[in-house]
Amino acid sequence: MRSTLIAKVSFTAVKLTGGMWKRLMDTNRERTLPAQYEQCRTTGRLDALKLKWKKGCEQPHIFWDSDIAKWIEAAAYTLASHADPALERRVDRAIRDIEHSQMEDGYFNSFYQQFAIDQRWTNLRGGHELYCAGHLMEAAVAYWQATGKRRLLDVMVRFADHIDGTFGRKRGQIRGYPGHPEIELGLVRLYEATQEERYLALAEYFVNERGKFSPGTRHHFRRESIACNENQADFNITRLEYNQSYLPIRRQTDVKGHAVRALYLFSGVADVAAHTGDATLLRACKTLWKNLVTRRMAIIGGVGPRQQNEGMTSDYDLPAEGAYLETCAAIALVFWAHRFFLATGDSETIDIMERALYNGTISGVGRHGDAFFYGNPLTVHPRFDGNAIYRHRDFHYRRVPWFGCACCPPNLARMIAQFPGYVYATRGKTLYVNLYTASTSTIELGGIDVGLTQKTDYPWNGDVRITVKPSRGSAWTLALRIPGWTREARVTVNGRRVATKPRKGYVHLKREWKTGDRVELKFPMPVEQIAVNPRARQVSGQVALQRGPIVYCLEEADNGPDLANVYVKENTTFRIGETPASLGRVPCITADARTEDQAAWNGELYVPRARKLVKRSIKAIPYFLWANRKPGEMTVFLKRA
Repeated sequence: MRSTLIAKVSFTAVKLTGGMWKRLMDTNRERTLPAQYEQCRTTGRLDALKLKWKKGCEQPHIFWDSDIAKWIEAAAYTLASHADPALERRVDRAIRDIEHSQMEDGYFNSFYQQFAIDQRWTNLRGGHELYCAGHLMEAAVAYWQATGKRRLLDVMVRFADHIDGTFGRKRGQIRGYPGHPEIELGLVRLYEATQEERYLALAEYFVNERGKFSPGTRHHFRRESIACNENQADFNITRLEYNQSYLPIRRQTDVKGHAVRALYLFSGVADVAAHTGDATLLRACKTLWKNLVTRRMAIIGGVGPRQQNEGMTSDYDLPAEGAYLETCAAIALVFWAHRFFLATGDSETIDIMERALYNGTISGVGRHGDAFFYGNPLTVHPRFDGNAIYRHRDFHYRRVPWFGCACCPPNLARMIAQFPGYVYATRGKTLYVNLYTASTSTIELGGIDVGLTQKTDYPWNGDVRITVKPSRGSAWTLALRIPGWTREARVTVNGRRVATKPRKGYVHLKREWKTGDRVELKFPMPVEQIAVNPRARQVSGQVALQRGPIVYCLEEADNGPDLANVYVKENTTFRIGETPASLGRVPCITADARTEDQAAWNGELYVPRARKLVKRSIKAIPYFLWANRKPGEMTVFLKRA
């Protein structure tokens, strides 16, 4: 198969040495993974792997296996950078339980094996068997790469072989596909690890088969629905849009349905397109990408504004208060953006990945690493908690330790832990620098080993120094990403300024590099007022504050109540301060703003007069840090004076 793939640089090749992401990874290792292990133990998820559920205990649900898989994957990335024998023993015990419970034909699912083995593969739309399998495959590959241990990898190879024999277009096979995409990502990871072409071909089948049905032929999910005796009056196009099976992928033009399912599917599409060189799949990916990032993405990189379908609505429907923006959806955007970059080499995808990484994903975990958000609204007013949007389980204005549907916490843990794998990429003799973070790395490039050291306090400071140490002198290209948020960039090599005309967002420095060569980048970071397209009716005429890649918000803890009554002028002067120690002493933004004078209203509800604005000061903190102090109001958007 012909590949157009840019090569990933393994998470094992990059070690963070300081800065924001090292702190996040340390907290993830020290607090998040142990806390999630305890949740998996006390809720019965770990015991379920042994197929030893007892009557009277909470019954396993259909996707418990995926929670364990994501925790194992997070542990794998963590072990690659930090030896932890106790954590490794915990993972090994879980893997042994999975191995011992696997059926002779390769099948494994802790729910179906205990409660519905005669119904396996009969409810692809809602059963999550393939979804769980995909997560277990991703975990198996990561754990093998991190530790060299093959036990879980071998288990998943047997499971993948079973799935490969079960699904497809041959006589006797099931011509179906998952209701919740994920198996596509796991199969590609398994293919990359084993070079077994059947796994890539199976991922390609699941992508291509989705949404296919001809006149006179029932849709696969309808056939399942009829077999389950469901009311067919309830089976309509909305149900198929929900899981992106309403049309074949090449005919889809809008991002519809459940946000996580959609973006996992598109991640798989990008994977398959890159590995096979399928230009038609890549065009479909580009069409859907454009629809999402120009019409349907929140400013924090969040996706899916509506709670009812955990997903999409229509173009420019971008509410602030009540915005759903599931944590898993922002994580899925990170996955899609990274894979799309590997297929295209375009920095725009990394710009979006960075937006989601620094804002809409890590807002899902508290500073101490053991409490989580499911949804990530852009405005909250807790005193109105009688409103339905705040009664919903996912609209906590306080993070909580766990959820009954616990997809987000372990998903966030694995994303944070794999951050080093997003920093670099290679193609031939070109080394791409995608993200800037204090780190050391050794990367194989065109037959030589290239050592790189980054010194920076990014994203709080736009100064970056990269020192190069190749194993021998050789000509190759260092491609430096110029972030889309910057209005000016300065690049020097060994103190001499070089031209910064980017190609696809990268400055390409081709030269014979020698040990000690030094590249310096400067990205000025003024505070900007980011306006929203006026078609976004809920926030039209409002602005958000952004500095570098970081989106800021106002909290009641710093500003008092009535945050909806804050106005900023176009020529406002913004000052950089420092958040309190409880938030990590990172840069905050202060400024003089305006507010409508309540005294002028004289207690009336409606008055026929022009507003009177008076001065007030404001302090904004990074959005991802909100809700770490006393509960109160929060807003990302401010009115323009």
